[in-house]
Amino acid sequence: MPRILVDAAAVPADRGALIRYVDGLIAALHQAGADLAVVCQRADAERYGKLAPTARIMPGPVAITNRAARLAWEQTGVPLLAKQAGAQVIHAPYYSIPLRSGIPTVATVHDVTWFTEPDQHGTTKAAFFRAATRTAVRHARRVVVPSKATRDELIRVLSADPTRIDVAYHGVDQRLFHPPTEAETRRAGDRCGLRGQPYVAFLGALEPRKNVPNLVRGFAAAVKALDEPPALVIGGGVHEDDVDAACREVEATVKVVRPGYLRVPDLPGFLGGALVVAFPSRGEGFGLPVLEAMACGAPVLTTHRTSLPEVGGDAVAYTEPDADSIAVALAELLGSTAERSRLRAAGLARAREFTWEASAEAHLSAYQRAIE
Repeated sequence: MPRILVDAAAVPADRGALIRYVDGLIAALHQAGADLAVVCQRADAERYGKLAPTARIMPGPVAITNRAARLAWEQTGVPLLAKQAGAQVIHAPYYSIPLRSGIPTVATVHDVTWFTEPDQHGTTKAAFFRAATRTAVRHARRVVVPSKATRDELIRVLSADPTRIDVAYHGVDQRLFHPPTEAETRRAGDRCGLRGQPYVAFLGALEPRKNVPNLVRGFAAAVKALDEPPALVIGGGVHEDDVDAACREVEATVKVVRPGYLRVPDLPGFLGGALVVAFPSRGEGFGLPVLEAMACGAPVLTTHRTSLPEVGGDAVAYTEPDADSIAVALAELLGSTAERSRLRAAGLARAREFTWEASAEAHLSAYQRAIE
């Protein structure tokens, strides 16, 4: 088995889906017996030491908490640490790679919406990720993607070599994401100020492609005629102006709660305690919130876009991303206890098919191919 250096220094402080990918993968690689070194920020060293006790943990300098400094250091510091660790392959799990390391590199490209949905991203951010993706496709020995849809889009948009792309689905940690107890559900609801009120949940970054404004509008229309309407709870992300505008559009009787980032221990209660978890994204590389919601026993409403049907299969309900379609689909779910029960059971069964162990095996195969 080759010695692998995973560059986890790019992990952001918000502990979102990227964190759960890197953490889940590193823990599963350790369980698979991988010969592992992990480069990380100093604040994360203890956590990675616990996730992978036999791995060599290599903290970078304090300055790499700054993004520009980290990108510069990635080109020189990461190759140096890789050589010190005797690594035979470097895994860059977040698009950008060191270009002159002299060591085979595997890069994860999470999605291609930077090219296909440019208006759904900030101009500067999209430009950076387009450049990083092109560089990874051109220079990495292997490119790992989290879905067949992302692989196909990478081939279509950038003419990527299909023989150098490996699909490795994400997994879900069933210890973290599970059907909640009553106490977990109550605690999550209390943290959101619900006091027992039923709710529809969204979890994710509040960036344009997540389509939260249309969710707000669709939710308002779906509950308009209900005598005791549920709340809409929008968890995670930065408060975007268009989300603020959509919230101002709805009637005062429509309750929209925005608790901001939620702690990982609160997520099973938040997701599993919802009447419906709505994730009407316009495009995803994988769609980890959908999988995690299913693992928590939540009925899920999402879209047919990109990878989401690969994750949800027949275990979720689907809608088009416009507000009117969301309103119709959400009203149907809220009005059918039987359908929500069916989706809960189907989602739990499907979530068990996605494991970090299987993901680690796919990554290990990609590492071996990179060396060969």
